[in-house]
Order: sequence, then C-alpha cells, then structure tokens
Amino acid sequence: MSSQPVRFIRTLDKVERRPVYAVWELTLQCNLKCGHCGSRAGVRRSNELSPPEALKLVDELAELGVRELAIIGGEAYLRSDWLDIVERARNHGIRPVLQTGGYGFTEKLASRAKFAGLAAVGVSIDGTEYVHDQIRGVKGSFRAAIQAIKAAEAVGLVSTANTQIHAKNWHNLDEIHRLLADAQIAAWQVQLTVAMGNAADNDALLLQPYFLDLLFPTLARLFDECNREGIQLQAGNNIGYFGPYEHLWRGPARIPDHYEGCQAGIGAIGIEADGTIKGCPSLATSRYTEGNVRLRPLKEIWEDRRLFLLNKIGTRNLWGFCSTCYYADSCRGGCVWTSDSLLGRPGNNPFCHHRVLTLKKQGVRERIEKVTAAEKTSFGVGLFSVVQEPWQD
Repeated sequence: MSSQPVRFIRTLDKVERRPVYAVWELTLQCNLKCGHCGSRAGVRRSNELSPPEALKLVDELAELGVRELAIIGGEAYLRSDWLDIVERARNHGIRPVLQTGGYGFTEKLASRAKFAGLAAVGVSIDGTEYVHDQIRGVKGSFRAAIQAIKAAEAVGLVSTANTQIHAKNWHNLDEIHRLLADAQIAAWQVQLTVAMGNAADNDALLLQPYFLDLLFPTLARLFDECNREGIQLQAGNNIGYFGPYEHLWRGPARIPDHYEGCQAGIGAIGIEADGTIKGCPSLATSRYTEGNVRLRPLKEIWEDRRLFLLNKIGTRNLWGFCSTCYYADSCRGGCVWTSDSLLGRPGNNPFCHHRVLTLKKQGVRERIEKVTAAEKTSFGVGLFSVVQEPWQD
C-alpha cells in the first residue's frame, strides 16, 4: 500500500466517502491574463479567507482525511501567507503541491517552498513559445514557465507540467512534449480546454468533439514515448472514455483499470478563496456551491446528506447519447465540469472517444455551437448546443 500514490482511491476511501484530494484556490489574484481561464482570475476576491481562517481550514481538511492538497489560484504564491498554509498541511501529514503559471516563480522562492514542505510544482505549458505567450497574455510567460520548472528541480522539488489542449496547440503536442522532455519533468498532465469563463468567451479555442478521432491516437503514441523516457503522461478527467486507449488513460496513479465516473463530492473537494465549498473546484459556482466554511464547519458541510448530490444519484441525470451508452453505469457521463459548462446540465458529454468512434461508424460527427455568452463572473458559464452533421475527415 505504501508504494501507491497518496491520491490513490482505496476501497475504504470509497466506503467512507473520504475526500482524498482537495484543490484550494488560495487567491484569485494573478499576474497573467489567460484567454482560457475558467475562473477569470486577475484581481483578488474582496473577501478572501484571512490567515487565521486559512490555517483553521487546513486543520479541518486534515480532520476529514485529506491526503493531498493542491493549491492553485489565480496565482497562489501571490498570497503572502501561502507558505504558512503549506507548512501547516505538511505538519498534518498532507502532501501539499502547487499548480502555477510559473511567472515569477524563482529558485529562491522554490527553495523557501521546499523548506516549508511543498512536495511538487506543476507548471502550466499551453503551447510552444508564441502560442503560450499569446494564450497567457504576457510576453515572456513561456520562458518564465520553463525557468520555473528548472527552479523547482534545482532545489529538489518534483517538477511536473500540465497542458490544456485547445485549437491552437493540439497539432503541436509533439513539439510541446519535446520541450518538456528536455526540461526533465517527472509527469505531464493533459486535459481539454472547457467552455467556462474566458474560454467560453474565446470559444474558437475549444476543440470540436470530432477532433478526438485524431487527437487521442496522438496522445496514445506520446504516452508510449513518455513511458520510455520515464515521464508519466497523465490523462485529466475529461480525457476518455472507454475507447481503445482506456487502459493507457487510467492506472495506479489515478483510478485503477478504467474510468469510474466523476469524483466531485466523493473522493475530491474544491475550495474557493472566500471559503466556498464545491465538490470540484472547477464546477460552476452558481450551480454547485455546497456551503461556506465561515458559516458551517467543513466536516458538517461534507457530512450533510442533503449536499453533494451530483454524484450520488447514479445514472439518473444522464440524457442524450450518454443515457443509452453501454458504459453508462460506470462512466456516468464523464467529466461533469466539461458537460455541465457546455450544455447547462451534466449527463451528456460529446467529448467522449467511445461516442465519437460510435458516431463515426454511422457516418455522423458532432459540432458545438455557442448559443448564450457566459456570465461575467468567476467560473461563469453560458450555453452551447450540439449539432450533428455528416462525417467529414
């Protein structure tokens, strides 16, 4: 058992519904201007948790049995007490990791973070240099991100990278892989850009579902190449499902053998900077807020049977193609963040490899079209429709 990653969901975790993994937005303040940012980060929230409230929340996460804490933003290290939060987590035996844009993450800062107990740094790389800088809205952000990876490695932190796959980089994944391999990362997580916040505004960034027919074989090839190089290529929650490469996407570092559905409010919990609690940090705040730690203790929110209902109802929220799918009982419609942000409710996910291949055999492909613009709020969502049309290569 000790060789398993701390995020591995054990049988007892499922039985006790333990939030093994927590993602905490420490602040919405950010030094980048990303065109795909779902939370529309930039300016800190006016009512972010105070330092004492933040440390108390770490204690509450430990009480719930959280084993890994990912701190994000905005840019988490722009919050002055972020290392106090890291240290408190480490003292509780929680593995703290940082997800960052890397702009301004120096070797000196990496050294301080390592001393406080930070275990790993994940840096966002969203394309080759020109595309990355364009998407991130700040010239020099790509070089800063690569330097952040090197800074983490220099002080002995595990360095990883994460890439949102979108219309401007999906055909450059080989080049991105080479850049990351040269930077000697330990792991590379990939996921699809989702129609939320700035990405919903800039909907030309979103891949069309039928692109998965070409994208997933490319990812499968890169999976084998990364494996030979000692890099763990990890599939994000909206990469899948049940196509010919399912055995590659899922494994011991995630959910074993095959995708077992969205874990929001089951094995994972999300926290916004003002203490808002969600089953997943990426879900639309307007629809999926479960409470606030300023009003109720976290344990009380988590154990309230009236809350976190999203993934407690099995297949009852499935509709469209997903309601008829052979894999419905296990998959439950895939990543709720992806489907809900796109179509206004969960349970029907056009970004599914099995679905794309099934429809291709029928000579049909699906295309998404924006119907309603997204709300101008953090985690704001609009509405898209799915149009079926004859398959064209």
